[in-house]
Amino acid sequence: MGVFTEVKEVLKPTFNVSGFLDSVAYGILDEVFAEFRSDDGFARPSRYEILLEPPFQKNDTNFWQRIIGDNIKEGITRKTALRCQSIEFPGRDLETSQDTNIYGPTREVVQGFSFGQITGTFLCGSEMREKLLFENWQRLAYNPETWTMEYYNDYVGNIKIFQLDEQDRRRYGVNLVECFPKTIAAQPIAYGSVNQVQTVQVSFSYRYWEQMGDEGTSAGKPIIQRILERVINSAESNFNIDPLSRLR
Repeated sequence: MGVFTEVKEVLKPTFNVSGFLDSVAYGILDEVFAEFRSDDGFARPSRYEILLEPPFQKNDTNFWQRIIGDNIKEGITRKTALRCQSIEFPGRDLETSQDTNIYGPTREVVQGFSFGQITGTFLCGSEMREKLLFENWQRLAYNPETWTMEYYNDYVGNIKIFQLDEQDRRRYGVNLVECFPKTIAAQPIAYGSVNQVQTVQVSFSYRYWEQMGDEGTSAGKPIIQRILERVINSAESNFNIDPLSRLR
């Protein structure tokens, strides 16, 4: 248990959940080592989790970034992620051209790769805070008074999407790097939609995505650091903690 003693010491300033650590210690360790063995069963599209990470405190002079910071502190960002009705794992396309400088049949040669947009649908509360979150995120890209464009790094963030198993453990995840809400779709309203819940559909643009198992920044980390990250992630899920709130 020396590893978990070290984890407890690291987590003391962050979470007051020592009892929680004792109860999940063996489960977290089993989750880490589960990467090295195969499990039976199927991934279900209805079991997923997303984390919205809009830009936070990159530019203190930007009014809309202060609004985003308030949304994070008030838990609106986390609640919006929990109200994600549907979303997509992103695709990746290898761009090829024909190599004709050979005898016989031609062959396709990869010359680059590209990523397509993804779209998420979010349930809206009566105050439409979910839509307002994405509207405020978009406002980071331009000045609504002068109509000038802002710096790229001021409006890009990240979105993480996870596939969960039957025990709500994260088995697969991707990170959308340098992401922002490009399109907020129109929302139809009608008197006949009495028993329906309003939703907002958002299309996200991003520079690229990485698979967090072997392409992401966690690859090659020491096992103590990976266990620590798993414990923190479990604490955030169980106690409904917004991950960006730890940056304050």
